[in-house]
Amino acid sequence: MFIDSHAHLTSKQFDDDRDEAVQRALDAGVEYIINPGTDVEDSKRALSEKHTNVYACVGFHPHDAKKADDRSLQEIEELSNHHKVVAIGEIGLDFHYDFSPRDMQEAVFKAQIQIAQRRNLPIVIHTRESIQETVALVEEAIAQQPLWRNQFVTQHSRYPAPKGVFHCFSGDAALAWKVVNMGFYVSLPGVVTFKNAGLAAEVASNVSVEHLLLETDSPYLAPAPHRGKRNEPANIPLIASKIAELQNLTVEDTARATNYSAFKLFGIGEVGSP
Repeated sequence: MFIDSHAHLTSKQFDDDRDEAVQRALDAGVEYIINPGTDVEDSKRALSEKHTNVYACVGFHPHDAKKADDRSLQEIEELSNHHKVVAIGEIGLDFHYDFSPRDMQEAVFKAQIQIAQRRNLPIVIHTRESIQETVALVEEAIAQQPLWRNQFVTQHSRYPAPKGVFHCFSGDAALAWKVVNMGFYVSLPGVVTFKNAGLAAEVASNVSVEHLLLETDSPYLAPAPHRGKRNEPANIPLIASKIAELQNLTVEDTARATNYSAFKLFGIGEVGSP
């Protein structure tokens, strides 16, 4: 069984077959799906009770930071009390498109980290052409609230409390280890299956599987051999298979380890061992 830690099932691209996409995922062995929000309305849609195996994150994507104000951020915090919410996200910085001004992106990112800290929830981070700035802001936030999620550290843990995930990680292995040592997982989408996977393949080969999560980022970034088509959670086994190959592990071991990490971070699934 697998967990898709990041899929936008609320996207309009699933309007015609959302229920079928969820069923295809279940048929493919994807037991749980996490749907991040991109603004208040999308976060509300993510809270649908219709699919019991789909959980939600709530937040403002950096593209939509220009929509955020004190009232809407308060609404995100209120939504985070819903029993299906497992994180604040997806939040972060995107300096590639700059759909929202950079200073506004940074202010909204900081405000949402503070919501997560008040609620003691993890965060799901989006970063594009902004990884160094993003890491610096997260380090600053951790320094200000060093006890954030510390109750999840066990006496045998070699790493800090699990505070979140850098989704669709685009840095190199050295930077991946840096965020791991800050208390974060890294997740890799279908890019890792591409012939020109580059840094994604480097990370998947050099960061131990206990620090990785699986994600599709549906409907985007479909893995080979479906590259260029609409992505969906049922494709998770293709991503898991490639990561298993790069890790010299079985797909079953890769699923077991990433599921355990999803349980530690989001509290979904069952207690097991990696």
